[in-house]
Amino acid sequence: MWQLRLATCVLVLAALAGCGQHGNPAAGAAPPPTNGALAPATAPAGPDPGEGPRIALSKDYVHLEYRVFGHGEPAVILVHGWACDANYWNAQIEPLKSRYTVVALNLAGHGGSDSNRNDWSIANYAQDVAAIAQQIPNARIVLVGHGMGAVVSLSAAPLIGTRVVGVIAVDALRSVGLPPLPPREVASRIAPFRADFIGATRKLVSESLFPRGADALLTQKVAYDMSLEPPAIAVASLQQLLSMDTAPVLAQIHVPVYAINSDLEPTDAARIRKSLPQFTLDVLPHTGHFLMMEAPARFNPLLLKDLDALAPRGA
Repeated sequence: MWQLRLATCVLVLAALAGCGQHGNPAAGAAPPPTNGALAPATAPAGPDPGEGPRIALSKDYVHLEYRVFGHGEPAVILVHGWACDANYWNAQIEPLKSRYTVVALNLAGHGGSDSNRNDWSIANYAQDVAAIAQQIPNARIVLVGHGMGAVVSLSAAPLIGTRVVGVIAVDALRSVGLPPLPPREVASRIAPFRADFIGATRKLVSESLFPRGADALLTQKVAYDMSLEPPAIAVASLQQLLSMDTAPVLAQIHVPVYAINSDLEPTDAARIRKSLPQFTLDVLPHTGHFLMMEAPARFNPLLLKDLDALAPRGA
């Protein structure tokens, strides 16, 4: 039962924030890959927009919106989850940007990014992250992904190449090492969302993704916002996620992977290390799936600790 809640909860990564504004298309297609990875841009395409919205172009020609905050190495790329947007990380921007370059992005179909796509696979979302990373000139990158965004980050790491020095998962990866779900089980799990997307998503959030005693207003906001996401994108993304065999992706990961998980569901770190030998886990007590928003005063120090371990300042 917990696997059902967990797998579906990745959906819920969603909603905590209102949609961002669309930026003006400004970037061309990324250059051809070099050694299987995208090379970083050597200079911005135009005037520096500061912390305003910037645009990258995905491999399949979707305009992707992102923002850059702060300066320094490494660049920390924040990858939101299903049906969410870059604002989901608002409570992390200030403490991070005083030390690092921070990139908060919107995957295709989310926030201010466009949705002219038919294939809502994890592989395509990973290409989104790689396209944005190509616009960032930093020599080192740490990918931070929440829920589904963690799987997207792991899938994006080989596309970006040796610039990635680590991945930090946030309330994710509990199913690593388990076999993929059979098609009949996937169909069963997504059926309620096909039948009544609004009702099923609000029920999931309110009943499964927050601990008892959680902030009622936050719970209500997540449930409401997520339920307003386009069902065609949301259901297709869920089906792709639940059907995915992560073993080929994990076999390509050769950097440390850290996780900051809630105690809402158990995390079998020993099983995960069989697939990701350089796996390190922190559990944040008395939190739910949205721990970075529920308890930022306790979450942010763990995130900074992991970033410093992956890329010590001055190194």
